[in-house]
Amino acid sequence: MADLGQDPGALFGVWAAKTAGAFAGAGVSLIYLLPKSRREAASRFATGMSCGLIFGGPTGLWLVERLEISGTLSGPETMLAGSAAASLCAWWVLGALSRVAERYGGRR
Repeated sequence: MADLGQDPGALFGVWAAKTAGAFAGAGVSLIYLLPKSRREAASRFATGMSCGLIFGGPTGLWLVERLEISGTLSGPETMLAGSAAASLCAWWVLGALSRVAERYGGRR
């Protein structure tokens, strides 16, 4: 992966890629299974964005190493893919847990 150092342009590119990836992952995940309410949509979208921004870097590196494509992607592309994957996975886990809790929860 490229050395980012203190170059403001490279740092901006990585943050822009992280934000775009997190936004795309959260948006796509909401389309797959529509939420039941606006509150649920906002909660899952915020969770997806947060997880995409926080875990985008490590997830991108893991994906690049796992798929053995480390020489073909730039730093921002790795961040974009990682943020989208982290955002999408976080939503699926929380979405599945909320549906299970709703089905088997104590309130009826």
